[in-house]
Amino acid sequence: MFAGMSTREKYNAWAAQYDADANRTRDLEGVSLRRMLASLPFAEVLEAGCGTGKNSEWLAGRAKKLLAVDLSEEMLKHAKNKITAPNILFKQADLLGEWNFTDGVFDLVVFSLVLEHIELLAPVLRAAAEKLKPGGHLYIGELHPFKQYTGSLARFEKDGQRIELGCYTHHISDFYAAAAGSGLSLAGLNEWFDEDAKDIPRILSLLFRKNGT
Repeated sequence: MFAGMSTREKYNAWAAQYDADANRTRDLEGVSLRRMLASLPFAEVLEAGCGTGKNSEWLAGRAKKLLAVDLSEEMLKHAKNKITAPNILFKQADLLGEWNFTDGVFDLVVFSLVLEHIELLAPVLRAAAEKLKPGGHLYIGELHPFKQYTGSLARFEKDGQRIELGCYTHHISDFYAAAAGSGLSLAGLNEWFDEDAKDIPRILSLLFRKNGT
């Protein structure tokens, strides 16, 4: 039933149960985002891959305006049903296409558990950097490559079947190189561990700043 489905179709199938499923990666990345951005001022935010809105409400509570985009229409539907803050605009968009879903520029662009599904980082980070104001920040929260090396990847169970999402392994140096090539300088890096597993970090979070004033 699920063989041959695209990433969008698999997230559509996952959407109804996404919030209810036990998911350490989802939950720890939410902690990462909040702690990494807690002291950072921002007014206009682009959430590139909002899913069901696991971070959207927090971002909207801090920002003047939030544009939250996602590839999956079903994930967006659940986000819209949960979050009705007047300063959020939800849109369906494919980050691999032209970034013509907004003419705005932002203080902050965030990627949460999105870039693992994208093979080539450089074009997407370049597009994101173009939407940033000089001095603006870009946040990345991803499944740590050390976890990927062990075979861990995004997956869920549905109708008795295990569905795996198409994922690419990006090394820490890959994120740095793609960001640097887009005019972004590293402003912060953290590795986040499960409370009961201190040997391999689960989440990698990176914060970049767009060069300029």
